Amino acid sequence: MGKSYFHFLFPSANVHREFGAIFLSNLRNPTVKFVAHVVAALAVLGVSVSAFSQNYPTRPIRLVLGAAPGGSADAGARIMAPQLSQLLGQPIVIDNRPGANNNIATELVAHAPADGYTLLYAYSAALSVNPSLYEHLAFDPQKDFISVQPLASFQFILVLNKAVTANSVSELVAQMKAAKPGTFQYASAGVGSPNHLAAELFKVRTGVNFVHVPYKSGGPATISLISGETKLYFASLSSVIPQVNSGQMKALAVTGPKRSSELPNVPTMQESGYPGFDVTAWHGIVVPAGTPRPIVERLNREIVKAMASPDVEDGFKRQGLDVMHETPAQMTARIKSETALWSKIIKDAGIKAE
Repeated sequence: MGKSYFHFLFPSANVHREFGAIFLSNLRNPTVKFVAHVVAALAVLGVSVSAFSQNYPTRPIRLVLGAAPGGSADAGARIMAPQLSQLLGQPIVIDNRPGANNNIATELVAHAPADGYTLLYAYSAALSVNPSLYEHLAFDPQKDFISVQPLASFQFILVLNKAVTANSVSELVAQMKAAKPGTFQYASAGVGSPNHLAAELFKVRTGVNFVHVPYKSGGPATISLISGETKLYFASLSSVIPQVNSGQMKALAVTGPKRSSELPNVPTMQESGYPGFDVTAWHGIVVPAGTPRPIVERLNREIVKAMASPDVEDGFKRQGLDVMHETPAQMTARIKSETALWSKIIKDAGIKAE
């Protein structure tokens, strides 16, 4: 048995024979005994991890998300889960952990066992915005997680109260620059929300000045725009399509790199004269750092298959979500680049989490 330890440490036959003889002759030495146990444990652990990965999964998988039931993230998780469950051969249990701008759910998964049985249905803001928005987080998105697969993205839309006479982004900017300070108020779903940050990026790119009026969620922000309490709002696109189509508000531009199929006549911010203006939020699956590579690869393969299902893709589309056809490496790069962008915006605007 002693020689098998040295086969593990020293593949060369000559080396393991020589060291094995020395090792066995000194086995009564407490230090050598300790080393023997460590080497044996490592050898067994290597076999155990390999076997564990090959048999994965053998029990239900928990999918944690930081949203309450009913929102687009929750809907996306519940649309994908049955298909993924069928492919993996185990139940997918949805675990809603709303609160603290997704930090509760994200922290929970960051500190969960790295065994593939706890996944995070991640919201982009938690991974690329919150590290700059909150002074003390109990997780580091770029160190504590492995990207498994990006799922879907959604963009925002610059909408106006119908009393505002501007019919294009350039006209709006001109009016705002000519107006007295405090004339224009913009709504958001809360301090540090994606629509708040989109407005701050707009402010940086155009040089305009306006007053931020934060609300507790998107619903009250939408109502404030329709009533005239605020004049503009970077709303999540899917949430205001009915109001735009009914004429309750005016749409000027979408914030993503391409036009929406739901509102094809509304140009992008880039088409409106602001190249590089791209504000899209997205959802993706991550697991705790240290999760064995074979498990990560298995999850990636099956999630890609699940997302390719017409039922899943159609279900996401109904929620205003565009399925992403990107790789885990691209997802990791997104987190890094978006963290740099929003870190500067947050710092320059002096934004602090409430």
